Amino acid sequence: MEESQRALELFEQEFSCSQAVFAAFARRFGLPAETALKIACPFGAGMGRMGEVCGAVAGAYMVYGLAYGNTLATDKDARDKVYALVREHADRFHQRHGTILCRELLGTRIDTPEGLQQARESGIFEARCPQYVKDSANLVAELLNRA
Repeated sequence: MEESQRALELFEQEFSCSQAVFAAFARRFGLPAETALKIACPFGAGMGRMGEVCGAVAGAYMVYGLAYGNTLATDKDARDKVYALVREHADRFHQRHGTILCRELLGTRIDTPEGLQQARESGIFEARCPQYVKDSANLVAELLNRA
């Protein structure tokens, strides 16, 4: 199954955007889905529902680390490769959507109980977030295949 489709399915099961993107790629690197879901959990809704970097984008960043991250402090080339992928992903996502910030993508603040309730009642998560999950997962697949 294509990872972007898997990411959408996970999101539709009510996993967060970060969990959906990261877990969709976990198998490719031998990471159990359950572990990936746990690792990515705090990054949803713009980092713990703070509305910061979109969870779908943060999930992608974790995939790049899993794929190419350094395990030795002296391995600057690996770190530079991950940073370059992160920057390209951010730039391309930003070009498509105008921002990588959750609160700006949603057009509302979800870091307050009132804002979160308003977002839930308006159905904005269901209306907008699937496209962000899909676009981010597609970018990951493209950049991994090229790297």
